[in-house]
Amino acid sequence: MKQLQSLKSDLNQSRIVLEQLGEDIQDGEVLLQVEKFSFTANNVTYGVAGDSIGYWNFFPAINNPEKTWGCIPVWGFAEVIMSNNPEIEHGERVFGYFPPANSLIVNPVKVSSASFSDGKEHRKELPPVYNNYIRLNAEDDYDRSMDDIRALLFPLHITAFCLCDALEEQSYENASQVIIVSASSKTAIGLAQGLAETDDSPKIVGLTSSINLQFVESLGCYDQVISYDDLANINNISSVIVDMSGNQEVLSALQNALEENLLKCITVGMTHWDKGGSVDEALAQAELQDRTEFFFAPAHIQKRIGDWGQAGYAKKTNAFMAERAEQSNDWMQIKRIKGLDKFSETYKAVVAGNINPNEGIIVEVFDA
Repeated sequence: MKQLQSLKSDLNQSRIVLEQLGEDIQDGEVLLQVEKFSFTANNVTYGVAGDSIGYWNFFPAINNPEKTWGCIPVWGFAEVIMSNNPEIEHGERVFGYFPPANSLIVNPVKVSSASFSDGKEHRKELPPVYNNYIRLNAEDDYDRSMDDIRALLFPLHITAFCLCDALEEQSYENASQVIIVSASSKTAIGLAQGLAETDDSPKIVGLTSSINLQFVESLGCYDQVISYDDLANINNISSVIVDMSGNQEVLSALQNALEENLLKCITVGMTHWDKGGSVDEALAQAELQDRTEFFFAPAHIQKRIGDWGQAGYAKKTNAFMAERAEQSNDWMQIKRIKGLDKFSETYKAVVAGNINPNEGIIVEVFDA
């Protein structure tokens, strides 16, 4: 096994670790060979929230006796190369949650023709949505050419869908505008696009860096785009902030500008994690803690599956995802990286926030 690991105390530092796998897997288990995965600012959030939400617990880091290193989870595709489970076929492909590694052993439970869950003991208490693997052979109208878009946008735009749905359910807190911080992030784009096609949604305001201003304006889904240098141009009207950045300087400036017109601040991502800290620290530092909350998409997903049923939830999210995937053709360019070793440099750039917002990074694990 080959893993890319991140230093938990400093995500800028990573290493590649090798470990020889035994030839046998246990009864009921399946060995997956990871083909490729996406890597975005969303994955950086997994690392920032690794301890507070438990993301480090999904895929224990090998050769790590002091437990100072961890595997940041990623979304991607894998092939079954060995199966000791009669319900899972050798050679079939799956989509789901993986370590940045070339292999993963899972223990399939709750197996259906469409999916299974990993029943490994250490994952039983973790959010079910992350433990689910889609069996692609049984998927209706599966299109392999859309794999890259799926790996990049599925985890981000499911969060965007949940945010749109939660905001609409709460009547947008009766706000006159929704201010989206880090408007160039892919989750923010999905959210803005979803809000733009929703009847009676408030004004959509995007905040971004001056260098990304033109790109964000070109998307056409924001009613107004403002750079971080021009926060004085924010209209002081009733507002909901959706924060994808974790940048406490920006949030403090917004809170001071809006004062009582700030109805709620929803913290989602940590694209500027170096200017914030952990999720717990970010919430503790919030000047208006009674109006600040962390949005955890898996909890909303489970709520809506309960409300609508699995089929109803799938119908709504599939429609949302199809719209976002089609729109992504207008702005996103796929950047492919071959091999975990070559990915190391790009990893550093993503963690540092030094990537173009229109790039979608796909890591092809095997460089042959």
